Amino acid sequence: MKNQLKFSRLEKVIGSDNVNDLSKKSVLVLGVGGVGGHTVEALARSNIGTLILVDYDKVEESNINRQIIALNSTIGKSKVDVLEERIKDINSGCKVIKIDKFIDDNNYLELFDNNIDYFVDACDTVLVKKLVIKECLKRNIPFISSMGTGNKLDPSKLEIIDIRKTVNDPLARLLRKFVKDERINKKVMVLSSKELPIKTGERTPGSTAFVPSSAGLLIASYIVRSFIDK
Repeated sequence: MKNQLKFSRLEKVIGSDNVNDLSKKSVLVLGVGGVGGHTVEALARSNIGTLILVDYDKVEESNINRQIIALNSTIGKSKVDVLEERIKDINSGCKVIKIDKFIDDNNYLELFDNNIDYFVDACDTVLVKKLVIKECLKRNIPFISSMGTGNKLDPSKLEIIDIRKTVNDPLARLLRKFVKDERINKKVMVLSSKELPIKTGERTPGSTAFVPSSAGLLIASYIVRSFIDK
């Protein structure tokens, strides 16, 4: 099947068969903010066939400095609704499944009722991160978990590595302990920055336009490459 012109440049890089294969893949993204939103858009622009968007939040003015869906015109709107509209404007053939609810230890298993070829954890809740990592490992679902991108300035310090090799990342430190305590032997791949966080003296982390976005693009690239390598 001849690919649409919109994916012709991608086809030059990975070939027609791979572009068509990507249209059969389903990716769930838990948290579609600074990191997750850019991951979703890059996957939509890569002809991923089904995108499952999980987020209960609405766009806020403070999101505008870093989130691809955050505009003056989208403030107050549901993030998954805004992102669905954006995806459809990019690739109308992409199936979008929206889960507009707060995910916690009481309902996280509902996520796995969907057909998932890849699971992206870009949420902010440590407990949920632990739970979905364990569940993905249990079900042999490929996944990647985003660590902290707040209070960072240098996107070149981002990397995708096993959790055990992370440095200078307070969130990753918590997850490393979890992996050790749970005696998890399999690889736990994460997106992490080895840059030392900037100390702001405030509880709410600062953010930039370029670190979360770069993290999201790295995750999308990693997923697409893992699909076509198979």
